[in-house]
Amino acid sequence: MEGITDFVSMINGFVWGTPMLVMILGVGLFLSVGLKLMPILKLGTGFKLLWSGRIPDKDKNMKGEISPFNALMTSLSATIGTGNIAGVATAIFIGGPGALFWMWCTALVGMATKFSEAVLAVKFREVDDKGEHIGGPMYYIKNGLGSKWAWLGTAFALFGSFAGFGIGNTVQSNSVADALSSNFGVPTWITGVVLMLLVGAVLMGGIKRIADVAGKLVPLMSVFYIGAGIAVLIVNASEIPDAIALIVHSAFNPVAAQGGFAGAAVWAAIRFGVARGVFSNEAGLGSAPIAHASAQTNNPVAQGLVAMLGTFIDTLIVCSITGLAIIVTGSWTSGENGAALTSLAFSSALPMGNYIVAIALSVFAFTTILGWSVYSEKCVQYLLGVKAVKPFRVVWILVVPLGAISSLDFIWLLADTLNAMMAIPNLIALALLSPVVFTLTREFFIKKREEDEKAKAGA
Repeated sequence: MEGITDFVSMINGFVWGTPMLVMILGVGLFLSVGLKLMPILKLGTGFKLLWSGRIPDKDKNMKGEISPFNALMTSLSATIGTGNIAGVATAIFIGGPGALFWMWCTALVGMATKFSEAVLAVKFREVDDKGEHIGGPMYYIKNGLGSKWAWLGTAFALFGSFAGFGIGNTVQSNSVADALSSNFGVPTWITGVVLMLLVGAVLMGGIKRIADVAGKLVPLMSVFYIGAGIAVLIVNASEIPDAIALIVHSAFNPVAAQGGFAGAAVWAAIRFGVARGVFSNEAGLGSAPIAHASAQTNNPVAQGLVAMLGTFIDTLIVCSITGLAIIVTGSWTSGENGAALTSLAFSSALPMGNYIVAIALSVFAFTTILGWSVYSEKCVQYLLGVKAVKPFRVVWILVVPLGAISSLDFIWLLADTLNAMMAIPNLIALALLSPVVFTLTREFFIKKREEDEKAKAGA
C-alpha cells in the first residue's frame, strides 16, 4: 500500500505541478481575453437570467429537464462543500494569507472557463434513450471535435467516474461524520447510515429530484453560512483593511513563521491558492457543465451566463468569507488546519460558532454527494449506456457509509489526482473549441442589442 501511495503522490505532484497551474490559469485568461472580459462585465445580466429562470418553463419547445436556476443550484450543490470550509483553511495553513489572493485570480478567469463549459455543454448535448438531455466535456469533445478526438472524451468520462467516488462521495461523508462526531458526539457509523438513507431517498428520483432538493437546500444553507461569516467580519471590522493588505502582500512575498504558522514561500501561496480554488469552484474541471446540459434553454450563451455565477458565488463570495474570517480573527497563526481552523475562527467571534461551521459543513457535504452523483452517473452512462445508471446509483449509495467510517488519507490523495486528470482533456477541448464559444457569444449579444433597440423604438 505504501508503494501505491508513493506512486500516486508522484503523479499528484506532476499533475498539480507548474504545467497544470499554468494550463488552468492560461486557458481561463485566454478565454477571458477572447470574450473581452464579458463574464465580469455582464455579471448583472447573469443574475437577471438566473432570477428569471427560477421557475421551470412550461413551453414544450424549450429543451431540457430542469430550470436554469436549478441547473445552477445542482452545480453549486457539488461545488459549495468541504472546499469552501476546509479547503480554504488548508490553502491558508500551507500557503499563507496570500493563497486567498490567488484563489480570487483563479475565480476571475474561472468565470470565463465556466461560461465556456456551459455554452459548449448546451450546444453539443444529446438526448439519451430515456428522452433526457445529457452533455458535458465527453459530449462536446465527441460532437465538437469529431471522432478522432473521441478517446479524449472517453478519458474524461473514465476519470470522472472514479473521481466522484472520492471527492464527491467518501471524502464528503467522512467530513460530515468527523464534524458531527467532534461537535455533537454522534458516532461515525450512525452518520454514515443516516447519510446513506438520505442520499438514497433523493438519488433514486434522478436529476429532477436532485435538482429540486438542491434548489431549496443550497440557497438556504448558503445564506445561513454567509450570514454567520459576515457577523464574524462585523465583530472584527477594524481588522479588515489590514487583513486585505496582508493578503495582497503575502501573494507576492514570503511569509515568516509566526505562532503556529510554519511560514510559506510565494510558490506555496500560488500553488495551493490555485489548486484549492479549482478544487472549490471546479472551473476547468469539466464537472459543472454536466449539470447545465440538462437546463431548460434553447440558447447556450444564456445558460453560460447563469453558469459563470457558480464560480463567482462559490469563490468570490463563500470562499472569501471563510478566508477573511480566518485572517481577521488571527486564527491563521494558531497551527490549526482544515475545518478545525475555520471552526476556531467562527467560534472566536460568535457563540457556538463551531456548531455553525459543523452544520454548514454537513449540509454542504450532503448536497455535494448529490451533485457529484449526477456527474459520475453521466460519465458512467457515457461509457456503459443507460442500463448502467441504476446499478451505479446502488453502488454510490452503498459507498457513502464506508467513507464515514474510514481513514481517507489515500482517498484524498487519489481524488485530488483524478480531479487534475479530469481537467486535462477538458481544458484541451475548451482551447480547441474556443472559436465556437466566441462566435455564439458575439451573435447572442448582437441579437440582444438589436432586440433592445427595437423595444426602445417601439416604446
